[in-house]
Amino acid sequence: MLKSMLGNTPRRRFDKEIFFLSLPAFIAVIVLFVYPFVFGLDLSLRTGARGEGDWTLNNYSQFFNDARQVDTIGTTFQVALPVTLFSVALSVPLAYFMRRGIKFERLITIILILPITLGTVMVAQAMLSYFGPRGWFNLVLQTAGLESDPIRLTRNWIGVEIALFINGFPFVFLMILGYMSGISPDLERASRMLGASRWQTFWRVLFPLTLPGIAIAFCLNFVANFSVFPSANLVGEPSAATRVISIAAYQAAYDQNNRPLGIAIALVMGVIELAIIAFVLWLRGRMARGATMGGGKGA
Repeated sequence: MLKSMLGNTPRRRFDKEIFFLSLPAFIAVIVLFVYPFVFGLDLSLRTGARGEGDWTLNNYSQFFNDARQVDTIGTTFQVALPVTLFSVALSVPLAYFMRRGIKFERLITIILILPITLGTVMVAQAMLSYFGPRGWFNLVLQTAGLESDPIRLTRNWIGVEIALFINGFPFVFLMILGYMSGISPDLERASRMLGASRWQTFWRVLFPLTLPGIAIAFCLNFVANFSVFPSANLVGEPSAATRVISIAAYQAAYDQNNRPLGIAIALVMGVIELAIIAFVLWLRGRMARGATMGGGKGA
């Protein structure tokens, strides 16, 4: 009986077409991601300016034993986390309002996409001209008599937050809008017909269905903000308030001429980012499961 059942089980055959179609992507992943990662990991475990020494954990211990270096982790969280949370929190209600289309939607979309095309360096340079002590913003305030002294919005933490928001918010908003716009309107109508209010419909229907988009948008934006480098240098204080972990890695690799230490710091940054991503995706699963169970019980 068992043999007959096993004999009737279809065998998986090797599909040459699928293999050759996926081979270029597999080679690209190996060349562009796997090999650089393995090479960098090997280099971070060696000593010497070019990694010519034996394997050791000295680079990692040197980083974690230096209080000034470890402080860059907290500084990077202070820079990356608030602007990421603010971008997501602002994008969700705006996406809810615009999910069915509004007047001048194309114009608004173009305005939102424009900062993405400019890039971080151009946005930072524009901020120095606009928000600087002698920029247009302070000039207008002083001319109108609203401020006597210029407001400091550059060369500090606030300047970096503004730059990251300008660069990252359009991406977060458009991603969440795409997820929310794809939800069928019939679900909302059914919820309202069953007696749910607009808020209950959003919290129990739209929000759980949008959670995957919110989580992915948060993770991508957080990674971009956590690895910030140009904005922290151009509109921040790279030697004080905005000395983030990427600046520490750059200084170790090029100012101190210690590339293994710089790569070790960069790998520490990558591990922290992966940990945050894993936590957010786990939290998304818990929230989605809880919202689905709560809705099913009619609570």
